[in-house]
Amino acid sequence: MAIFSLKNCTVSLLFILAFVLTSWSILISKQTHPLSVVPSNEPDAYMENIVAIMMDKKGLPSLKIEAPKMLHYIEKDTTHIITPHVTIFRDSPEPWYINSDTADATNGTEQIVFSNHVIIHHPADVANPNTTMNTTSLTVFPDQQQAKTVDPVVITQPDTIIHAIGMLANLNSGTIKLLSNAKGDYVPNS
Repeated sequence: MAIFSLKNCTVSLLFILAFVLTSWSILISKQTHPLSVVPSNEPDAYMENIVAIMMDKKGLPSLKIEAPKMLHYIEKDTTHIITPHVTIFRDSPEPWYINSDTADATNGTEQIVFSNHVIIHHPADVANPNTTMNTTSLTVFPDQQQAKTVDPVVITQPDTIIHAIGMLANLNSGTIKLLSNAKGDYVPNS
């Protein structure tokens, strides 16, 4: 029996020694090769030739994003979108279309900030005339169906051109509130 105990003790000692050597080896390798972390100012992911459609709770399209390239950054969960073409669907048969040079979406698509040569267009429907707006920046909240800017905006509708500083739009109802310096021109079609 003493030989059996010595054999068990030797095997146990070898297992403990192997465990200690393995643990030490892992610890050394982690110190010499730390995990790589993506710097917050560099993208952690990118996509090209994007066509993304978000659905609402009823399974109907609520938002469509088309772009040649998107870059995602971990910091603030921000996605930088190059030349976005965004469609915001609403209760009306005609959606809103938004185009710009760039856009930044935060927290998924909770808020999208469009920048440089922003064009917002809504084709005519039973409740609203054909409407096109031009501005330098626009913040859109797709879930609330709202859009706003504090920058100069030019709104073009049939026979009317309106210049204003700042705008708040309810994309679902089509109502547009101008914030200041609103001036309109009647321009009849020739």
